[in-house]
Amino acid sequence: MTPPETPRLREMRWWDIDPVLELEKDLFPEDAWSRGMFWSELAHSRGPEATRRYVVAVEGERVVGYAGLAAQGAAPDSGYAAVGDIQTIAVARDRWSTGLGGRLLTELLRAATAFECAEVMLECRVDNVRAQKLYERFGFEAIGFRRGYYQPGNVDALVMRLTTTPDGGFAAGSPSVRGTEING
Repeated sequence: MTPPETPRLREMRWWDIDPVLELEKDLFPEDAWSRGMFWSELAHSRGPEATRRYVVAVEGERVVGYAGLAAQGAAPDSGYAAVGDIQTIAVARDRWSTGLGGRLLTELLRAATAFECAEVMLECRVDNVRAQKLYERFGFEAIGFRRGYYQPGNVDALVMRLTTTPDGGFAAGSPSVRGTEING
């Protein structure tokens, strides 16, 4: 039996929305994003005013993962730095424990560095221990809860934060995630 190929990461495009929705509904059946939500996010990911970075992991022709980051920039001379918010990370069940989630997260942290974010925030379901362990390996720290954040299941969210390293990047485990971005 031939081992599966290593998925390649690339920029998410409109034609990826249908396969991403299939994964979304499988992995997050109670609170899956809609087609319109993905369209809206992708609309903010192109051009000089882009505030989003969405990527897909593709194995052959199959989308086996996806991830997205939103960056909220601070106004010039405001004294505040930009903040990144991880919107989503998902990996097909048959690709769990392969390191793909870490690769997707690394790419989002590269994007946060490019957006000059001083910190990256995220919400994670309190019952999603697998994701929490991934984020902790990358240095994210729990800073609070959002009660009933995930609807309709009324599941709480753990709020986590990662701040920049002294060199202005984000540490991914031990290696720096400053470096080249994936092809778009």
